[in-house]
Amino acid sequence: MIEEPARSLARAGNFAAFTTLLPDGRPMTHVMWVDCDDEHLLINSVEGRRKVRNVEANPEVAVTIWDRDDPYRYAEVRGRVVEIVRGPEAGEHIDVLSRRYLGRPYPAEGRDRRVILRIAAHRQRDEPGMPGSS
Repeated sequence: MIEEPARSLARAGNFAAFTTLLPDGRPMTHVMWVDCDDEHLLINSVEGRRKVRNVEANPEVAVTIWDRDDPYRYAEVRGRVVEIVRGPEAGEHIDVLSRRYLGRPYPAEGRDRRVILRIAAHRQRDEPGMPGSS
């Protein structure tokens, strides 16, 4: 289960740092759009990208989501990619994210190559932010 504040941060259009492991064990981090359902964090990417290939080889990941209004307030989730969703659901999900982050639909071209990485948490922690900043 994704706990607070990670759940609300992921649903509010905040950015996340998504870290995967390269084949040689070194970490690789990308700034990503993020979402969640009650059980999993959701990262949407494109089939064949390095981050997707990384989780296919080693599903252990870390995600840090920070509050765009108070970047000292964040939640970190360490977990495992338990499912890679391909097909229409992933294409529809990127459109939901585009509307949330950009206020407009995602272009139809390329939606068929989208994937959703479902991440189950095994450790969660948060930092409430700077005193008096909210």
